[in-house]
Amino acid sequence: MEIVDKIKQIVNIVDVASLYTSLKKRGNKYIGLCPFHSEKDPSFNVDEDKQLYHCFGCGRGGDVFTLVMEKEQLSFPEAVRFLAHKYNIPLPSPKASTSGRQKLEEKLYHINALALGYFRQSLYSHPEGKKALAYLKKRGLSQKTIDHFKLGYAPHGWEGIISFFRQQKIPDNLVEKAGLILKKTAENKYYDRFRGRIIFPIFNLTGQVLGFGGRTIFDESPKYLNSPDSPIFIKGQWLYGLNFNKEAIRQAKEIILVEGYTDFLSLYQAGFKNVVASLGTSLTPTQTSLAHRFAPQLTVCYDGDPAGRKAAWRAVSLGLAQGLRVEVILLPQECDPDSYIRQHGANKFKELYQNKEFGFRFLVHHLAQRYNSTLPEEKAALAREVAAEIAKIPDPLIQSEYIRKASEYLNVEEALFRSLFKKEAPTSSPRKSEIFLPAEKRLLQIIFSTPNIAAEVLGQINPAELTGLKSQVIFKFIKEKITAKKLPAYHEIKSSLPAGVFSALSTTLLEPGPPGSLSEAVGCLLSLKKLSLDKEIRELQNKISELEKTGQLNQLNQLLLQLQEKKKLQSKLINQESML
Repeated sequence: MEIVDKIKQIVNIVDVASLYTSLKKRGNKYIGLCPFHSEKDPSFNVDEDKQLYHCFGCGRGGDVFTLVMEKEQLSFPEAVRFLAHKYNIPLPSPKASTSGRQKLEEKLYHINALALGYFRQSLYSHPEGKKALAYLKKRGLSQKTIDHFKLGYAPHGWEGIISFFRQQKIPDNLVEKAGLILKKTAENKYYDRFRGRIIFPIFNLTGQVLGFGGRTIFDESPKYLNSPDSPIFIKGQWLYGLNFNKEAIRQAKEIILVEGYTDFLSLYQAGFKNVVASLGTSLTPTQTSLAHRFAPQLTVCYDGDPAGRKAAWRAVSLGLAQGLRVEVILLPQECDPDSYIRQHGANKFKELYQNKEFGFRFLVHHLAQRYNSTLPEEKAALAREVAAEIAKIPDPLIQSEYIRKASEYLNVEEALFRSLFKKEAPTSSPRKSEIFLPAEKRLLQIIFSTPNIAAEVLGQINPAELTGLKSQVIFKFIKEKITAKKLPAYHEIKSSLPAGVFSALSTTLLEPGPPGSLSEAVGCLLSLKKLSLDKEIRELQNKISELEKTGQLNQLNQLLLQLQEKKKLQSKLINQESML
């Protein structure tokens, strides 16, 4: 991709990293506190010559694109657009070779951008706009908030936005794909989806319009209406307001979750800039995963009625399963966050916030309402359900603490509850550390620092000959992906490798060392092949020893022949090494 190469030529990773942390030059590298985790001593290294970064504390590393992707939580195409926009690098026009899906997505983003302009203009210039503005002001929203979040208005007619797009020469079927119009069942005619509604645009993390939410001002049903799922928008994958508030969320290390658009706006105006909304839909694991990328703590603030409490319980369960620290703001039964702030003021809401309920305690108490705990059988069933919730938590140390708290809340002996948990919870194997052998490290350094010989070196690699080595998966991937003496991009490598392997690769590539040569690379490769072969020979010898004890002659003879072939290959490799 030419634009990627152009960005690499123009953009210095030191400048980009300096946006997120203060760097000091030390030797030929720049050192600073890691922007990805809290630390007292700097372990974040940036190599200006190699245009790479690596943190020796948390293991994150890569190039300028992976840095932006991780810090801004963007996809690779979004990171390309982010850097191009920041450094005034023109993006190429879509080419004929662009996939049909990508071209459709670009058209839908364009349509949504035009629709936002239409809704914004209608709020201020359409006769009904005055009523819409009056409604917003009555709800306590300031002009600054209305403009900051780009609220708009859809006039109460059947063909307002249809006429607008027809004037723009945009086909009805594309506007329908964007979810802005609907087709009449019996006729080949269309009508506006959003009519007589305040419009809340929904943005992705780079500021593109994904879809819209609409709130009627004519007391029509439904009160709230969202864009349908489309090629660019799936409600359960996004959080309203995250694009605006992600930096405040990072700084607060907490994300406050509400359900609706007006709840979000009321909290924002009340001074809670670290708020997002779940688009008025039931929270999904994808949304909690997205939240966790930006903050370690989730504070749930849903309606105070039974439906809101049930939704809050689900949010707590999903948050704990994601590894988040979770708390709950408990509102009076008749209130939602917006109505509470309008009735009682921001200061009273802050008091509720300061008296948040511990999320796990809320979860246990909510579950307990389903059971009659005075009956032994029902109390046992409750304990098993609580144990199942704890089992979803990924950190075993946190699990242990919640087991202690659960036994306290349920009035069950801790040892007994731990015994129950061990029976109910699935077991998982510990994660192995990923460490390269010296020859693996050097071969990787040569391939990545000298791309012009990479293809030739990789051509001599048979990943099957490297069985048992940590780098096998790396060589297999880059051999499949290398084209025209060009290595795959770091974001591709990262998304295709186990996290531990990529972290080890990142560390390896940041270590100092000369570029290397083809002969040195071949020497490293021969050493690795020999190590792998040595391991196979040892395994064969062990099997032969077992068969000799049992007298299974047919299998024994087969293995002896295999051993003979392996030893011939071993001698050949030793001779090749000696000739280098």
